[in-house]
Amino acid sequence: MTVMRSLILFVLAALAEIGGAWLIWQGWREHRGLWWIAAGILALGAYGFVATFQPDPHFGRILAAYGGVFVAGSLAWAMLVDKFRPDRWDIAGAAICLIGVAVIMYAPRPGH
Repeated sequence: MTVMRSLILFVLAALAEIGGAWLIWQGWREHRGLWWIAAGILALGAYGFVATFQPDPHFGRILAAYGGVFVAGSLAWAMLVDKFRPDRWDIAGAAICLIGVAVIMYAPRPGH
């Protein structure tokens, strides 16, 4: 159950961070206005809090693993929202990152 909780938290964090950054991008670069930017700032703040609910107590480990989730999540977001089509190298890179997440977060460690 701890792994499932951790995975759900990573997905929620990715939605908040990627979504927040996208909202700011839309507000500024696409001239949608300050409300979009404000919503993006709130979403980015939510990302910071979501990460604190991870079961592992080590900030550095959580942030390092989240980096891999962010890579894969950013490509997924781009596909769903921006209709971006990743090539095989994008997909291979994201897969490597997710393997890294699994090793960092879920490899057996002495005393756990």
